[in-house]
Parts: sequence; structure tokens; C-alpha cells
Amino acid sequence: MAATSHTSIRPRDSVSTLASRWPLLAQRRPLVAYLIGIVALDLVAIGFFATSAPYRWPDALMFAALMACGAACIEATRRLGMPAGVSRDLLSAWWLPVALLLPPIYALLAPILLQALLQVRVRATVVYRRVFSSAAIGLAGATASVVFHTLVPDVSVLSRGEGTPIMLAVGCAALFAVLNTALIAVAAHTADPDTHWRDVLWDRESAILDIVELCLGVVVAIVCGLNLALLVLALPPVVLLQRSLLHAQLQAAARTDPKTGLLNAAAWQREADTEIVRARRTGETLALLIIDIDHFKRVNDAHGHLVGDQVLVGVAATLRSQLRDYDVVGRFGGEEFVVLLPRADVSEARRVAERLRSRVGRMAVPVDDALITVTISAGVAIMSIHGDDLIELLAAADLALYRAKELGRDRICIPAVQAVPSSPETVDDATA
Repeated sequence: MAATSHTSIRPRDSVSTLASRWPLLAQRRPLVAYLIGIVALDLVAIGFFATSAPYRWPDALMFAALMACGAACIEATRRLGMPAGVSRDLLSAWWLPVALLLPPIYALLAPILLQALLQVRVRATVVYRRVFSSAAIGLAGATASVVFHTLVPDVSVLSRGEGTPIMLAVGCAALFAVLNTALIAVAAHTADPDTHWRDVLWDRESAILDIVELCLGVVVAIVCGLNLALLVLALPPVVLLQRSLLHAQLQAAARTDPKTGLLNAAAWQREADTEIVRARRTGETLALLIIDIDHFKRVNDAHGHLVGDQVLVGVAATLRSQLRDYDVVGRFGGEEFVVLLPRADVSEARRVAERLRSRVGRMAVPVDDALITVTISAGVAIMSIHGDDLIELLAAADLALYRAKELGRDRICIPAVQAVPSSPETVDDATA
């Protein structure tokens, strides 16, 4: 299951106090409308199915057992913590059986209980995010439940091993995953319309995780249908997989900058050293860019650090969208970014740097009733021309960046000679 996170901007003046108490008010209006709409639809669905669904003790017992397994899974992994931002878990292993085996009302209630437990026991986040996640998961689960119960009126046949009910269960589990991902992706895209849809939908890793969740959920549903006591045997493998998944996410989080999602300085340096060693061995070219946001302090002074953080996020996203998958991009500190371009010569490095300068210059960050625009300056260094190791390349690129600032900013500079303590010549003096 994917849970989303939205970056907020704190408005100024009288709205500031309300936004501090109600963070939802600090979000973009389309996003607020969408979140309220989804939560309202979830409440309507709960009211409808609560008044129309039959209640039986065996159903209530199965629901309680599945929720107890979900709670045990949360408690067993609680000490690992949960990385901020978009995170994945395997709680669908318990939500899917609820959707497949029980009336839709239970599929709507299940995420409310477990999301509340996550909020209290694992990591407290902004409440509206938990509420929206509960609503999105509940609506996806209720839809899958309605479809499955319509196609398979007697859900007990699922545990008999017949092919057709199992395939229908797999199809409904896939429907659950698609709807849940789609609802969260729309929220993420509404929060940042400049984000590409491919960045908020599936990538290879998330698709694999969804398949794992789908398989786990269907297997647990079959086990649960055979004998409720067998959940005791299903719980340990799910807990182990959950711990492994969270451990991998925490390792990834330790390598990334929490504000921008790019590599942090230490992780970028390790990746860059590896690429430089490879380039030496193969004799290929390599370029290094140091990028600085022009007059970034003015943004913080005029609009506050939360808006400054939003600008950092926007610049990072723009840089990442314009680079190749194997380019190494990181946040060097403050408003500086570093990019390593494997197999790039002087001409290619200039083209990439100019493209980044141009795209960032066209970027706009909305705040209140205005749009904030920024420019960047960049220094470029080429391996074997301006240096042979990371320290020399960084020093050469930094000298070029300093020269770009001296010449008025919003431009690209490349040293004309091998890195020495002399003023680098401006090779590409681009201005907006």
C-alpha cells in the first residue's frame, strides 16, 4: 500500500495562524477540494453500506482477527520506524482478505483502524494525510469487495482451490491496487501540477511491490477461508517481509536529502567516486556541475523558509526530470546542487547545463496570489581537462561557479585550463 505526502506552504498574515492549526488550509485549493471530495465520498459509502449490510457474528470475528493481525504487524515493525514522505507497507495483506471475504462496510472501516494505529504507535503525521489515505484505501477496497461479491456470491468457494474464484480474486486485488494508486497519484499531481504522471504512478519497484501485496492478500484470504486459526501461521512471514521492506526504505532514506529526495552530500560523493574510478578504467569522458540558486536568501527573507523549501523541491524536481537515469545528482548543501554526467564531454556538458538553466528559469512556485521564479548559475568541470579526481573537479567547478556569480549570475561558466588557482574563463556566458 502506498501512502502519500504533500509539502505545504504556510501562508502569511492572518491565514498563518489558521494554517498552523489546520495544515490542510495551507495546501493548493484544487488539492483541498479533491481531498475533501474523496473523504466525503468515503463517508457517504460508509453510511450507505452501514445501513444496508447484514451483520453476522462470524463476519465480525473474522474482521477482528484480520485487524488483530494487522495491528500485530504494525507493532512488530514499530521499532524500525517509518521513513517520511511516500512509504510502502504490506498492510494490504490484511485489507484484501477483508474486501474479498466480508461485506464492503468492513473494507471501508479496516483502513481507519490501522491508519489510526500507525498515527499513534509508529509516526505521527499531519492528520489530513492519514484521513485521506484511509479514505482512498477504503474506497478502493469497497469497490473491489462489491465487484468480487457480485461475481462470486458464495465467497466460501475461494478456499476450495477452484481456478475461477481464485482468478477473480486476483483480478479484484489488482483492481484494488489500481484504484488506490490512482487516487493517491491524482492527489500528488494536484499538489504539484508540474510533476510528471510517470513520477506519481508506477515505476518498476512499486509495480513489483504491488504484485507482492496482491499475492499476499489473496493467499491470506484463502488461508483465512480455510480456517481462521491458520492466520497464526500466516502472520510471521508477513511480519518478516514487512520488516525487510521497511529496512530497505530506511536504508534508502539514509542516502537521500529529506527535503529534495536527491542524494545527500555523502551518498553523492560515494556514487561520484565510483563513476570516476570507472571512467579512469574505461577512458571515457565525465563532467561535473555545481549549481547554485541565485539570490536564494532573498526568497527566504521575503517569503519564509517554508516557501524556500518549496523552491528547493521544485528546483530538485526540475533537475531530476532533465537528466538521464544514470546521471548522479545530489544536494550539496544549502541551495547548491551537484551533478555528475558520465560519458559527457565539454560540448555535452555545456548543453546539459544550459538546458537545466533554461528549465529552472521557466519554473514557477505558487505562493499566496503570486508566483516565485528563480534562476541558477553553474560551474562545469571536465575530467582529464580540469582535474583527475573528485576533489580537483569540485574545485574547478566551484571556481567556475564563482566566476559565473561575478559576471552577473544566471549563466554557465567553464574553466578554460586545467584547475589551478586562477580565474576561469567564461566559455558560455548565457543570460536570461
